[in-house]
Amino acid sequence: MPDPLITDLSRLQFALTAMYHFLFVPLTLGLSILMAMMETVYVMTGRSIWREMTKFWGLLFGINFVLGVATGITMEFQFGMNWAFYSHYVGDVFGAPLAIEGLMAFFLEATFVGLFFFGWDRLSARAHLLVTWLVALGANFSALWILVANGWMQNPVGAAFNPDTMRMEVTDFMAVIFNPVAQAKFVHTVSAGYVTGAVFVLAISAFYMLRGRHIALAQRSFAIAAAFGLASTLSVLVLGDESGYAVTDHQKMKLAAMEAMWHTEEAPAAFTIVGLPDQRARETRFAIHVPFVMGLIGTRSLDTAIPGIFELVDHAEERIRSGLLAYEALEAFKADRTDMAAREAFMEHREDLGYAQLVRQFAEDPLTATDAEIREAAWFTVPSVPAAFFSFRAMVACGLVLLVLFGVAAYFTTKEETPPRWLLKAALFSLPLPWIAIELGWFLAEYGRQPWIIEGVLPTFLAASNLALSDILITIAGFTLVYGVLAVIEVRLMLAAIRKGPSVVDELDDLVPGLGEQGRHDPALSPAE
Repeated sequence: MPDPLITDLSRLQFALTAMYHFLFVPLTLGLSILMAMMETVYVMTGRSIWREMTKFWGLLFGINFVLGVATGITMEFQFGMNWAFYSHYVGDVFGAPLAIEGLMAFFLEATFVGLFFFGWDRLSARAHLLVTWLVALGANFSALWILVANGWMQNPVGAAFNPDTMRMEVTDFMAVIFNPVAQAKFVHTVSAGYVTGAVFVLAISAFYMLRGRHIALAQRSFAIAAAFGLASTLSVLVLGDESGYAVTDHQKMKLAAMEAMWHTEEAPAAFTIVGLPDQRARETRFAIHVPFVMGLIGTRSLDTAIPGIFELVDHAEERIRSGLLAYEALEAFKADRTDMAAREAFMEHREDLGYAQLVRQFAEDPLTATDAEIREAAWFTVPSVPAAFFSFRAMVACGLVLLVLFGVAAYFTTKEETPPRWLLKAALFSLPLPWIAIELGWFLAEYGRQPWIIEGVLPTFLAASNLALSDILITIAGFTLVYGVLAVIEVRLMLAAIRKGPSVVDELDDLVPGLGEQGRHDPALSPAE
């Protein structure tokens, strides 16, 4: 078993790189769709302002895309370097969607990104529009396979432990792909990306209008971002309800921690707006409840109870004791591969093998664990309740603020006048909110399933590589330094492009002749400007 400090540092390293990488992914998703929508208007109307908008926001998309690719590649190497046992144990399952993402989605997206930037004077307007939509499709398709892999970690369906190979193996790949948790996470995550792109465009457009610059581009961008953002935010809220329903079915402990629900309530369960969870005392103080709401969100009914933490711990203890039978039978089968009785006994209880592994945190040999150690292992299945409780509410609060912002912005765009300055300032200062909400959402998804790296199958403390402390400290320091430099480069490039506005595209056209010429005299388009 790896040193606990090494495991914690490996978790820290992966968390830093993953959360940093996901600063770029949602903006890529959102801007790609907005670019495609803007170019569609250009092809339909022939008005050059929409071509100019597509190219300007496309330049910002390109800067962001490059940083997203650079930071994403690093993450995949960590599975083999920092999480060796994890890669060995579930590589046959987890590696498949990652390979598909790399071979199909990434190459699809990267190829068409190149055509987007260098095909303006080489493709017809309609062909270039197709390329832009394929860029958006590639970005979303890439996210799909990543979230299929992550969804399997949250709800490991379509796979089982094989006692002959001592590894997890795929039993139903279609079940892995159509995992309800993965599908709910996909639509929720991409919708959050659309919100991020819309806020970005809304905020930069507001900045231009506040400065009295590039008004034609800013007003149109503001209008399309407001409408798209409002629809996307509503979809995030609706799809968030779907995600909550999936969590109720497959990750009951995470849901109980999010609600700081220590005991099962009578149906329909109430929703806790605020409170002070105390994990040491195992109670929530000063809680304010809204009747029925959690029952409706979590079960979509008024007669189904949501189990509380104490009851779930009791259930975990039952699964641990069942898992110990599987563990004992597996040890017997490993010692004698001809012992079919041991193999059959293992197969009967193999779904609970991961729970038996939890005991190794408290007893060197799970088969000699005392009742107290087994109970302690059962309580180990409870994540940090305050962290889950507050991160969920902060995430929802950010979403509600953005919903109001987009609703007001969409209302004012229906009027033939510049939006009021207070709204423009609100849009500008709301720029960080989608990133805050998204990072909180990922924190909740990953930290909320602890102590599992794969829910119910493999505890996190068993998954890490046996690394030297110096190795992991050096890599954390290296990643922090390199990513810090990349962050500075990203921000400087973005700010430089934003300060120059659409004229920056003309400057690039001087460096790459013809980069922005296509469509100015395209006979297939209306000459209306």
